[in-house]
Amino acid sequence: MSKKQNAVYDNPYRIQRKRSAIGDMQHALIRTWRASYAFVERNFNLVRRYWGWEVVWLAYSIANTLSITYIGAGMEAISGVQVDTHYLILYLLIGTMVWRFLAIIFDNISEMIAWERWEGTIEYTLMAPITRLTHMMGQTTFAVAYSLLFTLVILGVVVLFFQLDLSGANLWGATVVLLSGSFSFIGLGIVASVLPLLFPERGAQMTNVLQAVFLLISGVYYPVEVLPAWIQPLARVSPATFVLEGMRAAILRGVSTASLWPYLWPALLAGVVSIPLGLTVFHQAEKYAKRTGKLKRDG
Repeated sequence: MSKKQNAVYDNPYRIQRKRSAIGDMQHALIRTWRASYAFVERNFNLVRRYWGWEVVWLAYSIANTLSITYIGAGMEAISGVQVDTHYLILYLLIGTMVWRFLAIIFDNISEMIAWERWEGTIEYTLMAPITRLTHMMGQTTFAVAYSLLFTLVILGVVVLFFQLDLSGANLWGATVVLLSGSFSFIGLGIVASVLPLLFPERGAQMTNVLQAVFLLISGVYYPVEVLPAWIQPLARVSPATFVLEGMRAAILRGVSTASLWPYLWPALLAGVVSIPLGLTVFHQAEKYAKRTGKLKRDG
């Protein structure tokens, strides 16, 4: 039999092997997604268990958002000078809502180890026969979904108190900027989650200090130009700075989506760098914690 005939004869078997490999890959992806979704479902069950605290936190967040936004509404009465109160209201509201969205993502990812210790499941989770990437996918999916839902509820309440004119806003561009910001804060949250793993007694507090630093330097409620000169370079290290500036450019000035690229690429770059870095650092910290017995410590 010639080589050409052999190739024709073997072809069905080759096709079958390729189909089998594709099928195995699909099954592996389905198993990975199911394992990741288990963490999403578990976290939403925790939210439901502690629903009373969720209501308290939501009420506080709504009151905090309204209080900050009313500063813009009352600025004319405070200063005695005629100002564009609508612009100030939107300026402060964008800062408040964007920071709320990013901070919730950061909190839910950076404090996942603290929550595991609180629930007494840290050893079961970190010893489970799944990859850490699968674990993180579930955690980050929950963090983004929960943050989006929480922020939308707050925004829905705020619009009942203020007449917001968004006719000239580039809402699509603002959405793209916000998604890029969530990408970067996922990476930062993974990096920060190492702190509660290595320092059971003080790690969670350290993540809050890190978040406070981002709040100060990122221009959430004011332009970064009003900060002291020695702090302003730090603002350019924070991806939140570019997200906030991009959101304000899209909503307040109606800048086109293509023109938002100078705000998009720093946030995307931060995510591209911080996510692999966070996974690598977390892997090493996890091995160290297991070797030294830190997983059993409640803090």
